[in-house]
Amino acid sequence: MADVDSGGGSGGGHGKHQKKRAKKLSTKLDMTPMVDLGFLLLTFFMLTTTFNKPKVIGLTPPVKDTSHVKVDTTSLTVILSGNNKVYYYQGLLAESSDKNNINITDFSAKGIRQVILGKNVFVSDLIKDAKAKHDAGKISDSIYDRVKDSAEGKKKALFVIIKTDSVAKYVNVVSMLDEMDICNVGKYSLIDATKGEIDMIRDYNQKNNIK
Repeated sequence: MADVDSGGGSGGGHGKHQKKRAKKLSTKLDMTPMVDLGFLLLTFFMLTTTFNKPKVIGLTPPVKDTSHVKVDTTSLTVILSGNNKVYYYQGLLAESSDKNNINITDFSAKGIRQVILGKNVFVSDLIKDAKAKHDAGKISDSIYDRVKDSAEGKKKALFVIIKTDSVAKYVNVVSMLDEMDICNVGKYSLIDATKGEIDMIRDYNQKNNIK
């Protein structure tokens, strides 16, 4: 006599009416294709992205022999001192108390930057059109840089001589070098202040009661 599978177990009499439960499927997902896609996208963006060019400051290092530094009417001498003071004069220094041509300013918005821009009008006029086109996206960075370098290297372009005394701060030297790039000055040098300049600064401070 054959056995009958009632499927009821110990339910007794209710087997034929019992609903069969569906088997639960595994929820495990294979993430391998997703990982492969992630690496492909990462590789794509790395190969197609344009990385920012590092911004560096061009520096003309100090030299022992300063006899080659030509000072004329197109040159501006800037002397960095303590307490963020910036002294400057144009052309040759007048080493006389009666003709002292030292002036003073600072690093504020209307400070040394405005002084340099006001004396570097020649270069600003030459690059005005190229700068407007560059800002509007009509010419590339490389073309604008060539125009700018050409203008800054001309004979009539401003030449800035950056000098420091014994109490000048390094951060002010870096700030001054930044101003060279901002003010489109391509010709500049960094040397120590002379004794005559220190004497004229002291004379200027005494006359104007500057401590």
